[in-house]
Amino acid sequence: MSEFLVNLLGERLVNGEKAEVDVQALGSKLSLVGLYFGCSLNGPCKQFNASLGDFYSKFKTSSEHRDKLEIVFVSSDQDQKHWQEFLQEMQWPALPLKERHRKMKLWNKYKVTSIPSLVFVDAATGKVVCRNGLLVVRDDPKGLEFPWGPKPFMEVVAGPLLRSSGQTADSSCLEGSYVGVYFSAHWCPPCRSLSRVLVESYRTVKESGQKFEIVFVSADRSEDSFKQYFSEMPWLAVPYSDEGRRSRLNRLYGIQGIPTLILLDAEGRLVTRQGRVEVLNDPECRRFPWHPRPVLELSESNAAQLNEGPCLVLFVDSRTDGEQQIACLAIMKPAERVRAVWRLNTLRPHPASPVSVCLCAQDDMSDSLRDYTNLPEAAPLLTILDMSARAKYVRDVEEITPAVVEQFVGDFLAEKLKPEPI
Repeated sequence: MSEFLVNLLGERLVNGEKAEVDVQALGSKLSLVGLYFGCSLNGPCKQFNASLGDFYSKFKTSSEHRDKLEIVFVSSDQDQKHWQEFLQEMQWPALPLKERHRKMKLWNKYKVTSIPSLVFVDAATGKVVCRNGLLVVRDDPKGLEFPWGPKPFMEVVAGPLLRSSGQTADSSCLEGSYVGVYFSAHWCPPCRSLSRVLVESYRTVKESGQKFEIVFVSADRSEDSFKQYFSEMPWLAVPYSDEGRRSRLNRLYGIQGIPTLILLDAEGRLVTRQGRVEVLNDPECRRFPWHPRPVLELSESNAAQLNEGPCLVLFVDSRTDGEQQIACLAIMKPAERVRAVWRLNTLRPHPASPVSVCLCAQDDMSDSLRDYTNLPEAAPLLTILDMSARAKYVRDVEEITPAVVEQFVGDFLAEKLKPEPI
């Protein structure tokens, strides 16, 4: 574990007294590291810093897991004086200010897009345990839910649910059904637009005889707004007053923005995070429950998939159907094997493939994507694009075969490839 942490954080950290902290001496019992991304000049960071200080102090003095957690500050400060003053308010160590390259690698590795951000990672592997650490500090001030890893959906959603008629139903009514978990709010125009379409999709699926339910998780700013918005919905909702349950559901699925529609199967396993795209592109619900296709043909309507994580993208010449068919066959079986191996090896309750697989034909979408990522005009062209990490990987080969694709993806997952900046 200590060797991994040294690779991740370097050999030395610093504390508010300007003393060095040996990473290998953080403790043999350490199982979780909270990477706190922030900046001394950022108002929300200053506010969160005080909350995190209270949380950390209570955890270290009263939790039975006190030796299993450490926080490390990863600063985006540029000024030594401001950084040092901010560090003096902290009870935990920080990466040295001069470690700019290492800090950028951490920002990219953990796909941090805003501050403050607190990401809990496994101390032995670096895998994300909980991305929404800010919600942990707010919702679990005594650290009773340590280590804050994902729990089964039915456990998190457990409790009474509302109907717009005013009646209540127990969450057990969801058992055996496909479930859409709908994160939305009345103040959000795209949410209201999606809701109108989703009402029709919901009725279409229900009328087809399939067991399907939706649970609305509100991000409204008042109970009155929630009630007004929910009155237009024919499905269930978590009570607005149950802020803890709403927050835990946001935490469970790492919700970063709304509207978001998560689809779960009858066992509570993740089917897709792209429910919004699927609903808008399949108004007759012919593909319900919208299981991810092994190979997705990229278009403007589903390009949001590129922001969900690393994507293997094969650019092809679409002037002939034969070219597309050959390309699709070249990546279909490797894509299926990647998913199968990942699902077999992962211990997460909602395993998803670590790499999405997409086909991009020659069109305006392809041109825009190539321009944005500064890719050559060659076709076929095999790439892996990681938008959130602002990184790309290009495999330059004369012929793209299943073996080439599988080796490329395997090397990426083993972190053997050198990224190029986007």
